[in-house]
Amino acid sequence: MKQIVKNLTHAFRRFKMANVLNIVGLSISFASFIVIMMQVSYDYNFDKGIKGYEHIYRVDIVHGGGQKQAVISRPFAELIFKSSPRIEAGAISNPFFGGELFFGIDKAGVISYYKEKSIFVSPSFTNVFHFDIVEGEKDVLNEPDKVLVPKSMAEKLFGSETALDRQLKLSGKNIYTIGGVYRDFPRNSSLQNCIYIAMPENENVNNWGNWNYNVYIRLNGNNPVDTTLLNDNFRKNLPEDLNIDFSKGSLQFTQLPDLHYTTDVLYDNSPKSSRQTIAVLFAIAFVIVIIAAVNFMNFSVAQTPMRIKGINTQKVLGATDTGLRLSLLAEAILISVLAYLLSLALVFLVSRSPVADMVDMDIALRSYPVLIGMTAALAILTGILSGLYPAYYITSFPPAVVLKGSFGLSPKGRKLRNMLIGFQFVISLVLMMVAGFMYLQNRFMQDSPLGYDKDALIVTDINNNINQSRDVFTEELHSFSGIEGVAYAQFLLSSSEQYMGWGREYRGKNIQYQCLPVDPDFLEVMGIDVVEGRGFRESDKDTENGVYVFNEKARSDYDLELNHRIDDAEIVGFIPDIKFASFRTEMAPMAFYVWGTQNWGRSANYAYVRVKAGSNLGAVLQHVKEVLDSIDPDYPFHVRFYDEVLNQLYEKEQKISALITLFSLIAIILSMVGVFGLVIFESEYRRKETGIRKVLGSSVGEILALLNKTYLITLSVCFVIAIPIASFAVIKWLENFVFRTPIYWWVFVLAGLAVLLITLVTVSWQSWRAATANPVDSLKTE
Repeated sequence: MKQIVKNLTHAFRRFKMANVLNIVGLSISFASFIVIMMQVSYDYNFDKGIKGYEHIYRVDIVHGGGQKQAVISRPFAELIFKSSPRIEAGAISNPFFGGELFFGIDKAGVISYYKEKSIFVSPSFTNVFHFDIVEGEKDVLNEPDKVLVPKSMAEKLFGSETALDRQLKLSGKNIYTIGGVYRDFPRNSSLQNCIYIAMPENENVNNWGNWNYNVYIRLNGNNPVDTTLLNDNFRKNLPEDLNIDFSKGSLQFTQLPDLHYTTDVLYDNSPKSSRQTIAVLFAIAFVIVIIAAVNFMNFSVAQTPMRIKGINTQKVLGATDTGLRLSLLAEAILISVLAYLLSLALVFLVSRSPVADMVDMDIALRSYPVLIGMTAALAILTGILSGLYPAYYITSFPPAVVLKGSFGLSPKGRKLRNMLIGFQFVISLVLMMVAGFMYLQNRFMQDSPLGYDKDALIVTDINNNINQSRDVFTEELHSFSGIEGVAYAQFLLSSSEQYMGWGREYRGKNIQYQCLPVDPDFLEVMGIDVVEGRGFRESDKDTENGVYVFNEKARSDYDLELNHRIDDAEIVGFIPDIKFASFRTEMAPMAFYVWGTQNWGRSANYAYVRVKAGSNLGAVLQHVKEVLDSIDPDYPFHVRFYDEVLNQLYEKEQKISALITLFSLIAIILSMVGVFGLVIFESEYRRKETGIRKVLGSSVGEILALLNKTYLITLSVCFVIAIPIASFAVIKWLENFVFRTPIYWWVFVLAGLAVLLITLVTVSWQSWRAATANPVDSLKTE
């Protein structure tokens, strides 16, 4: 061991640049591997941190035409719960109500205000999902006005004091009492760490047409769910006088972890990823390590001309080939382990850098002991595999030949090195092409026309106080010269996958569409054109049942006609198919709706403020904040430009794209470092050839062309190989989006040109040094 360390120290002194590049390259690759695998683990284990996840299913409806939806009416849910003795427990949640709860807490006579997420669920929710209770009882939702809060929220609200039986005071006289505190669910979980509130016991309990609830069941036993039997039992229990034809429909049972990858279900608000993205990240993680290992091997081989005389001198003095090879292999392992230890420090630094914002999980080494151990084993394996060939190659020459100075490249060695550099070129090209299309898809989603004017638009959430003083609020806003118009709506347009789904009867058949209640000024303020009929009028609020404006998709799917009625609400106009939801979802039937006097729904949740052209956007934003503060100074309103809404909607894609782009660049840089190592190797072996060519009259340009020729041919072949690989990966990834960017040919060309430019610079710099060297120095040993 002492001799190995001595040799390693000597090698570091003689070949500083090569060894520094080796350690830096390996440490960066191991750090990249750890961070990427943290993200892969986050998505792969999504919802698997919930106890008993393998027995929990969400129940979706599949209509006769194949369309699926994640929301079901409450009477339907009750029949599902009774359809099999294997259903141990069933529960529902309402994804459309709850949201952020604004409340006050009395602390020694002083009211402190907070706004926290909440969700309405049935009391049986804690029977389906395991809540690890740290204070109180899990069944408190059966008690009136009792709620469950997560431990992190309890500590935020009350510090080290107990949260049990503390009161959350809402506007008016409503009060919730904390009846239980549960341990926070993992970040990679469909269950939110929020306030769980029991929905009213009789809410829509007999309303078959109100499809607003997610339905979950827990099965007993370990056998897979028998979907056929459950569907048959469910149909048998349907009331005969039910005005819904379910003969062509069916129930779909999706196991909890699979919800993370399900993208073809309407009204599905569970967090999403794709198996393709996980596969791409997983591949990149190993590719980066492989590239670094190849570079390690290339640099070790490139040192052959400088180390071979010393190695073979040891042979002459009695050292065996086996002993020398083991010593060289041990050097490689020690370098790899040293790089691994440095990579842990790099990961720690990354956790405190902007890179941490690109991933969903918490970058904390202590949270991934298995991954850290696996990476350590990978580092040792990398050292072994990367050191085997150089150890064998350097010791393979006879001492007499080496000491004379006559040794060269074998055909097999040259072929192997060309294959290695070809592998690096292919990976670099594929990653650059994929990253390019990810960027284009993100730009496509953000810049494509939406069917309304999203520029110069400010949005803010509003509460009951603003709604009750809406006329005053609107008048105060209009007092500022930079404001052109103000409109109100229940939902934030283009901020979600789907919105509130309504099922209604039209001409004797049931139709399904997404409904977005708005005020009469909404279409005008948003710049949405009406293609037939009319827009909304102020007088529409005085009708008994309100009025609709449908999109073209709804008109074509259901043969809707102007001035006809749906449940006594008149259809007054049609608009083009605007992008009211995300680009991940297909265009769906939807309607803007103005409530009439029979308003059984909710008041507006958002205000849209249109800024006049040429006005100071910052000044208008500040004015909106001041008006809100003058009406309700305690409420934390979220005022922002509309562009932020779209950025938040596609935040996941932007993070993944940025992550893949970053690590693609790392892979490309490592590949170029590998090319640099091979160029050093080639130039050292061809020094005498270069010197002879210069003596015979070859110019520097001719010698550069000769030395670049091999790499250009290799790169051209790799470019042809990379195109179909990248195309397949891009096409599979784009399947996650209904609306997607075209496959542009120029992206492939630009990627090829970029790698070509980097290669030419890398190769030419080292080749230029060889080409401009004094031929006397190259030939003096002859």
